Amino acid sequence: MQELMRQFGMILRQITQHKWAVPFMQPVDVLGLGLHDYYEVIEKPMDFSTIKSKMEAKDGNEYKNVREIWADVRLIFTNAMKYNNERDDVHVMAKTLLEKFETKWRQLLPKVGEEEKRRKEEEAEMQLDMQLTQDVAHAKMAKDLSGELDQVEVHLEELRDMVLQNCRKMSTEEKRRLSSAIAKLSPEYINKAVEIFAQGNPDFQASREDVEINMDVQVIKPVSSLSQLYFMAYCKSESTLWKLKFFIKDALQGRGKNSSNINEDNQNNNNKRKREICGALAKTSQKRGKKFPG
Repeated sequence: MQELMRQFGMILRQITQHKWAVPFMQPVDVLGLGLHDYYEVIEKPMDFSTIKSKMEAKDGNEYKNVREIWADVRLIFTNAMKYNNERDDVHVMAKTLLEKFETKWRQLLPKVGEEEKRRKEEEAEMQLDMQLTQDVAHAKMAKDLSGELDQVEVHLEELRDMVLQNCRKMSTEEKRRLSSAIAKLSPEYINKAVEIFAQGNPDFQASREDVEINMDVQVIKPVSSLSQLYFMAYCKSESTLWKLKFFIKDALQGRGKNSSNINEDNQNNNNKRKREICGALAKTSQKRGKKFPG
């Protein structure tokens, strides 16, 4: 880039040292020459002193590449040709110098193209490096956050288990209401309830269609009538019972239903729910790969 700027500077010196360059070295003296309509015709005035100052600037306003300087040099001459009549001396002088400048610029243009290509490649590589650095930083941040969230989740699970383990013993009436509430769940929630029950009872097995699970006597046995079925969760810990209760409460509230809105005397609805419960129990047993003891 420095070499290119040096060669471009030589072109500028050749142009500015030309005998006809004098009118273009300083800004146009609009007031002194009485050019009252100058700013109406010329949108962006330009001269070689302004170009020189900008080339030497260090405040962020300097030229970024030689093509920007080339554009301003052309602007000097095109402004003069635009404002002055074709027969005016200034117009002829500007046209002549512009042709000389463009001839020398075309000789430098291949090197300008090479430099621009190189700069684009450098910028692309820099952008890629920045992107990779950001990706690595984001990946590390995501990993750290994931680890922290995992720790929080484990801690919350430990606190929940601690709370559940310290819960009071569930009464028989509460257990009865719990088994009744299970019958009101939709199939997907029933499956989840069975999973919660099975997690707290590793020895749990089921393969019969009609099953009674009794938490008090801790036995699993067939029953003769679905109408007599009560889904009584037999558990080895009170925490599983409370987990079921909280899960069922959330599930029923999520569906916009309360236990008080369900008619427990509706035999058809109860029979349907009981069949779903039995089916879910059987599926859970099959997943565990255990057979019901005969």
